[in-house]
Amino acid sequence: MPKSLPHKSKQPAKRASVSTWLSRSIAKLLRKPDKVPPKPARSHVPARTHGPTKAETALLEPFEGLGPDRILVPKTKAECEAAAYEILAAGVAGFDTEAKPTFRAGERSGGPHVVQFALTDKAYIFQLHRKDCLRVVAGLIESERVLKVGFGLKNDHGQIRNRLGVKLNPVLDLDHVFKKRGFKQQMGVRAAMGAVLNLSFPKSKSTTTSNWAATELTSRQLLYAANDAFAALKIMEALDLQSGEVPR
Repeated sequence: MPKSLPHKSKQPAKRASVSTWLSRSIAKLLRKPDKVPPKPARSHVPARTHGPTKAETALLEPFEGLGPDRILVPKTKAECEAAAYEILAAGVAGFDTEAKPTFRAGERSGGPHVVQFALTDKAYIFQLHRKDCLRVVAGLIESERVLKVGFGLKNDHGQIRNRLGVKLNPVLDLDHVFKKRGFKQQMGVRAAMGAVLNLSFPKSKSTTTSNWAATELTSRQLLYAANDAFAALKIMEALDLQSGEVPR
């Protein structure tokens, strides 16, 4: 009988096939794409460059703010000094001033008549007709140990200098922060509250234009003054500011 031919193994061919596939796969992975899509440029401009309107914020839940029990009005020298000690210890405070409005051309206000400092859980309302508090407030305003945070503080500089003879320093005007972040209009506390905290901050014109030089302030005036400063502090906290945005 004729000898049977030896069976040819196909294993070497299989090895060659695997080797070829592996080489082609590696080459494909290493090959640079013909065109690399450009990376999108980073933008610091917010999706919205204007704050919410008054009508839009009116639809939001109201900002709770401080209640009457968290609003303190120092009257004696000891009370003013104790308040100043606490404000200095905090190192940062929401800040604003109020002045008696003028309604005639050329009429001078003589303000500020009220200066408010808000901390994380309370607010101090200083009435400047109290002589024992006047010196203490002047010291706080010019102290570099307290960062004063607010809106539109440019308008306060002149009145403070004329009334108290000191310079407001250091300050963090949140209007400037929003401008640097791409907002094209002056925000103010109402629009900023809506944009950052998604809350409304209603303001009563009858309260803002009331007599801030009165010997005793009404409960509405106290609530307004305290929460105007307190809101600025809360908005600053929510903004998560970078080191370059905060005065040193």
